[in-house]
Amino acid sequence: MRRAARAVALAVLVLAPSTLRAQILSELTLPAGGNGRSERAQVSQWIGPVEVTIAYHRPSVHTPAGDDRTGHVWGELVPYGFFDDGHGPSRATPWRAGANETTTITFSHDVRVEGKDVAAGTYGLFLVVEKDAPWTWILSRNSYGWGSYQYDAKEDVARLPVTAADASPTELLTYEFEQGGESSAVAQLRWETKRVPLRIEVPNVDEVYYASMKRELQSWPGFDYQNWQTAAQFCADAKIHLDEALVWANRAIESPFRGGSPGKVEFSTLRTKAAVLEAMGRDAEAAQVTQRALHLPGNEVIPVALYGFQLLARARAKDAAEVFQLVQKQHPEDRYWSYVGLARSYAALGERPRAIAAWKVALANVPDGQTFNVPRFTRMLHDLEAAAAVPPSRRSGR
Repeated sequence: MRRAARAVALAVLVLAPSTLRAQILSELTLPAGGNGRSERAQVSQWIGPVEVTIAYHRPSVHTPAGDDRTGHVWGELVPYGFFDDGHGPSRATPWRAGANETTTITFSHDVRVEGKDVAAGTYGLFLVVEKDAPWTWILSRNSYGWGSYQYDAKEDVARLPVTAADASPTELLTYEFEQGGESSAVAQLRWETKRVPLRIEVPNVDEVYYASMKRELQSWPGFDYQNWQTAAQFCADAKIHLDEALVWANRAIESPFRGGSPGKVEFSTLRTKAAVLEAMGRDAEAAQVTQRALHLPGNEVIPVALYGFQLLARARAKDAAEVFQLVQKQHPEDRYWSYVGLARSYAALGERPRAIAAWKVALANVPDGQTFNVPRFTRMLHDLEAAAAVPPSRRSGR
C-alpha cells in the first residue's frame, strides 16, 4: 500500500506542470518556472499608520526565448473581459493581475478603496481588462488560490471600475505606489504600455492614530510622561477625544503612574493642557494655565518663543508681542529669538520704527544654526525701511 501511494505521488509530481511543481509541490527552493520566469515580488506603502502590501509574480513582455510580445499583451495574452482559460472549474475568470499564485493585497486597517469601504485583511486581487470600457479591479475573499482558476464571483468583496492609461514601456509587470500622503495613496499596476491605478484612502486616519496611542500608553511607552503629553497634544490638534486628552495631559503634568514615572510641570506640558482646554472651548481655564506656564521659573527661551510664533500664525500679534516681551525680560542675554519675535509682532501691529529696531538687533546676533534665515530677515527689514521712507501723502495715494 505504501509503495502504491508513493507511486501515485511520483506520478502526480511528474505529470504536474513545471510551474506548479516548483511553486506548490516541491519541498525545495527552486527557480520560478513558467512564462517569463515570473519572479515573486512584494511592495508595501504606509498611509499614515496603515500598511498596504501587494504580493505578486512578475511576468515579462519578452519570453525566455526572446520573443517580443509588445502589442499582444492586452486582449491576447491577457484576454478582454471574463474568460474561460480551460483549466479550473471557473468558466468566467478575471485576470490574476500577475502570474502564478493569486496576486494579493493586504490592509492592516480598514480602508476605502476607489470609494468603497473595505475591512482590514488580505484579499485576492484580480483585474478585468476591457477594450473600450473601464477596467475593473476585483477584491476577493479568496486570497490563497492559484491564479484565478477557481475564481468565484460569490467571494467578491468589491468590484472597482478604473480608467487604464497609456504609459512608457515596462518590461516586467510592476506594482508601485505614487501620490502617497498622510491619508491616501494610489497604487498602480504597470506593464507593457499600460498603467492601471487603484486609489486607497484612510478616511479615519486620526482615529487610527488615536487607537494606536491609547493601546501603546498601556505598555512601556506609558512610563514616559512625554508620551502622554504627545498623545494629548495630538488629540487637541485633531479635536478628537478631548475628555480623554485632558486626562492624558494631566498625567503628563502630575504622574502617569503613582509612585512610578513622575510627570513634569514645565512650559510644554502646561501648554498642552491649555491646548486641550482651548479645543474644548474652555478658554478662560486655558488662559489661566497658559499664564502659569509663561511665568514658570526656569523657562527656556526657545519653547516660549515658539509659542509666540504660533500666536503670530493665528493672527494674534498683540498677544505674541507680550510673549516676546516676557522672553526678553526673563532672558535679557537673548539677543536673537525674542528680537525676531518682537520684530515680526511689531510689524504685524504696524509699529514700523520698533520693528526696524528689533530687526537690527536680531540680525546683529544671529547664532550659527540660524544663518540660513539672514537673507529673508534682511529683506523683511529692507521692506520696512522702504515703507517707512515713503511720505505719508504718497502712502494714502494723494
